[in-house]
Amino acid sequence: MTARRHADPYAGGTDVGRSRSGNEDAYLLAPPLLAVADGLGGHQAGEIASGIAVDVLADQAPRAADPKALARAVRAANAAVIQAAESGRGRSGMGTTLTAAMIDGTRIVIAHVGDSRAYLLHLGSLQRLTEDHSMMADMIRQGTITEEDARHHPNRSVITRALGSDPNMLPDTYEVQASPGDRLLLCTDGLTSMVRDPDIERILGESETADQAVDRLISVANAAGGQDNITVVVAEIAPDPAGSEPGRGEPGAGRGWAARALWVLAALALIGGAAWGAYAYARAQAYVIDESGYLAVYEGVPGELAGVSLHWRSTLTSIPTDVLDPITAARLRVGVRADSLTDAYELVDEYRRQAEAASETTPGADQ
Repeated sequence: MTARRHADPYAGGTDVGRSRSGNEDAYLLAPPLLAVADGLGGHQAGEIASGIAVDVLADQAPRAADPKALARAVRAANAAVIQAAESGRGRSGMGTTLTAAMIDGTRIVIAHVGDSRAYLLHLGSLQRLTEDHSMMADMIRQGTITEEDARHHPNRSVITRALGSDPNMLPDTYEVQASPGDRLLLCTDGLTSMVRDPDIERILGESETADQAVDRLISVANAAGGQDNITVVVAEIAPDPAGSEPGRGEPGAGRGWAARALWVLAALALIGGAAWGAYAYARAQAYVIDESGYLAVYEGVPGELAGVSLHWRSTLTSIPTDVLDPITAARLRVGVRADSLTDAYELVDEYRRQAEAASETTPGADQ
């Protein structure tokens, strides 16, 4: 049986799957605060741990999207899980993953512990925002096993960091700049162990609503075997209240696949001889990208269309990308879109602050 909630443009659901007798997952849908948790320790222990985690997170989370404050709320949830086990609620050794997000316009803040995940469908392309705290993830990073082999490894469920195991546990935190129409996905490994990322990307992109995406992702995970509890939360990224979004006026417009549709329209315009339309569209866009290890700002859109380049470099900064966190650096390799050149420079200022903060803890880093 699937438990569902939705508050358009947000939706969440959890399902016991096809192999488990109980559901140890939990989720929180309290926009702008979202979370998923996967309990550990068996029936009536894991479900208690995950329930405590999301309850305390909801009580302690900041009002604004602040990574340090969100991390403190996750640490409070960790302390509560430990205290519950010590007092006899649940049992010793219980724990839970927790992946929490707060959305502020197009800015997303994430605090993460365990192997539940956060993804962003950015302009139709799926990007993993979190790194698993698991034995398999460590082995993949060390190059001793492939990601495909890890899916079938007997120790694939062994996690290396969770709430309830260490009073000094620290969550990973991330800040991500999304685009209007992107989709944020939070999920437990009951989805990702059953459904590969390319299929998740396709379903997120094709689904008409967040609610439909949740339903389809859970159904596909069950169809693939449903070997674990499955929990999914999906959020549509709305336009920043301070700005405007061209072309977003109809219900359903601005979804992740809309960017690809714009490319198709632009291609038709070029083929038909109306190149001016594509040129005008490109001139209204901007993006930030890693260029030879430094941040660069471009007007236009990345790549080429029908052999025609529709981007123009505005500036190459002295801000190095190698001091940024790995998730941000990976996104910058393909380019992070902005709605205007002004927005792109604001994004560069944010990356500059991140680079300066990283340099303060990395002696000798280039500024």
